[in-house]
Amino acid sequence: MPQVLDIEQAVLLLEIEPPFEKRDVQLARRKLAKVWHPDIAPPGRQLEHERHLKAINEAADTLEALAEESRGGRVTKNAVKVSAAAARKRRAEEGARNYAEEQRQRAEAADRQKNDPFGSRVPDHSVVHRYARCLSYPEWGVGSVNGIYFTGDGDDVQQWARVSFQPGIRTVPAGSLQFVDFSKPDPGAERVERFMTAAKHALAEGDFKLAARRLVYARDAQPDNTQVLRLMTLAFWQGGDYAAAGRAVRDWIRAERERPAPYRYAARIYESMGAMSQAVDAAEREVQHAPSDASAWERLGRLRMRTFNREGAREALERAREVGTPSEEGLLDLALVLNLMGDVGGEVSACEQATQLFPESEAAWARYAHALARTDRVTECLEACERALKLGDDPEVRDLRDQIIRTAPRELRAA
Repeated sequence: MPQVLDIEQAVLLLEIEPPFEKRDVQLARRKLAKVWHPDIAPPGRQLEHERHLKAINEAADTLEALAEESRGGRVTKNAVKVSAAAARKRRAEEGARNYAEEQRQRAEAADRQKNDPFGSRVPDHSVVHRYARCLSYPEWGVGSVNGIYFTGDGDDVQQWARVSFQPGIRTVPAGSLQFVDFSKPDPGAERVERFMTAAKHALAEGDFKLAARRLVYARDAQPDNTQVLRLMTLAFWQGGDYAAAGRAVRDWIRAERERPAPYRYAARIYESMGAMSQAVDAAEREVQHAPSDASAWERLGRLRMRTFNREGAREALERAREVGTPSEEGLLDLALVLNLMGDVGGEVSACEQATQLFPESEAAWARYAHALARTDRVTECLEACERALKLGDDPEVRDLRDQIIRTAPRELRAA
């Protein structure tokens, strides 16, 4: 049986205040859909998110239809007030029936206590749970439960909880709550999962500094958790805190010394910091653990080139070309190193390979044209210039073509 929401419940669920229009309902629906979409639910909580999002959509449909039928397309506060009064009256009648049923059950319990004194014995230790946290959004912290509400009928009864969190009052599915017992500390694995979920939400929103702060708590709970160290390294690096990123990646390296991934991150972080010698050392360790990774060799060659180690850069970039399919940037970097070392033939060969592998690259054809200009292959140079200009209007290539045409020897036609 589909659940029925009155106007007051729909307004509370969508977290809007009357008066409102259809546009206001649409914006509220869109905002809550981003929060309660099943795709961003933690493991095992997709069903709660799906049912909550379904209720949000039904409430939004009800309010949109009401706004369309209202005068001027606007639902006033008085209309909501009248509907709330009718809903309260209906709930009061239902409450009276429930009270009568409760009294009957109390009478039955008193009879059982008289005839079966051990059947209703209170446990020796009981805890009244008032404080809870939302497993879907642990960054809200621990909240105080204000009340529990029910919607639906029959087999489709849904339970809601209205909880006061630090950001404010939130209406959440009761199944997404975890009640807190302050007499027992949380297990480390639960704290890690909680703060990892919160950090992933922050990363999805682009707030890297907030994600890094949350991951610090997860790291404190489990210092050797490599997933936490990897995400913390990424969050600090993307947030611009290179010093903290360097500390995080060193912790990651101590936890996974045999994997190339932490050394790859370390090389990029040190390069962002401007510590080129440390970046080269990290890149060298990366290629030691991943000798068949062409991108790692290209990164090492680029870093060596920035430290003016041309021989080492040439060796690394040629190794990248040998172990796998080179990238366009790697071939052009090799061509630049060969040009600086005076090897014009090697430069032309690298640029030619770049044009063969990436025939639609304007940069490859432009570099090939400039390399041919340093040889006596005038015709091929002009063809490369024309190909580069077809792909894009480059003033330098156009000037090179004009210069080659002016300096090229002219042939006299036979009479």
